[in-house]
Amino acid sequence: MKRSALLAVSAAFILAACSDLSGPRNVVRVVGSSTVFPFTTAVAESFGARTNFRTPVVEATGTGSGFQLFCSAVGLTTPDVTGASRRMFASEYEMCQANGVREIVELPIGFDGIVMANTSVGPELDISRGQLWLALAYSVPDAVCNMVPNPYESWSEIEASLPELRIEVFGPPPTSGTRDAFVELGLEAGAEEISAETGCEIPEEAMARIREDGGWVDAGENDNSIVQTLVNTPTAYGVFGYSFLAQNGDRINAARVDGVAPTFGNIASGEYPISRSMYVYAKAQHVGVVPGIQEYLQEFSSDDAWGEFGYLTDRGLIPLPEARRAELVERVNTMAVMTEAPNGY
Repeated sequence: MKRSALLAVSAAFILAACSDLSGPRNVVRVVGSSTVFPFTTAVAESFGARTNFRTPVVEATGTGSGFQLFCSAVGLTTPDVTGASRRMFASEYEMCQANGVREIVELPIGFDGIVMANTSVGPELDISRGQLWLALAYSVPDAVCNMVPNPYESWSEIEASLPELRIEVFGPPPTSGTRDAFVELGLEAGAEEISAETGCEIPEEAMARIREDGGWVDAGENDNSIVQTLVNTPTAYGVFGYSFLAQNGDRINAARVDGVAPTFGNIASGEYPISRSMYVYAKAQHVGVVPGIQEYLQEFSSDDAWGEFGYLTDRGLIPLPEARRAELVERVNTMAVMTEAPNGY
């Protein structure tokens, strides 16, 4: 496209934006992960109270759906910011680029652990990732290493020390970044453990595929609803982010995974095996068109928010190291954009 045409497109976008600033789009719009939702919401509320900008509108859509919305186009009908409970895939970055969303600011906001939990009146669980894979995989190896439909109906069939309860786990759907991370860090790692123990070669697809016979139940993007389901179903377990454990510790027990409890310290140190980083992404192309985007990120990256004693730690955020936070503050202040696709997918 010729430079004059590009300038015309940019001018049309800015003109459309400016003509709409007195309306309901005079506010930052945030979508994305339900796990990141408590943090994006807390920052939005503080931002609205502390500044002259309107409180951002925050919607929990799930990580995958958030990227779909974020990467769909540049313009006032699309979100300005998306939260993600995993890093953006290369394919999502390329989708953004193809749709004109070419200036993306990536902001890691802290760490989270993915917990396996049940109601506080139920039995405590101490499980390896290999046992977890055997419980939740679509197919498992038999005695001669053929892959067969998962035969396990109760936890104790996998290991006698596990509860004598029917395998029933409520977890996030395929659009969730929490599920992506749980599969990669929990199930795929567990499949590799079983492969090493048995000498069976497990196909990559089988490592990641979750059973569909009721042992795993897609429970939607709202992690709070999974917590409530556990309270109402004492024999079931659920999978969700650490922040929801931190907020509901009086009602639910977290399982140990590979002998490690999902505590604040164990997640921060990386000792807890199912830990991951969380992210916020923003469209630099919307800065100056939709008021408050950079300022919202500056609130997010303030010590009062994501610092060691910031208000986000009360919501369950595990802070980044101080030196890393300082680097990212500079990224936000300059709105430095991604220059290449992330690794993976």
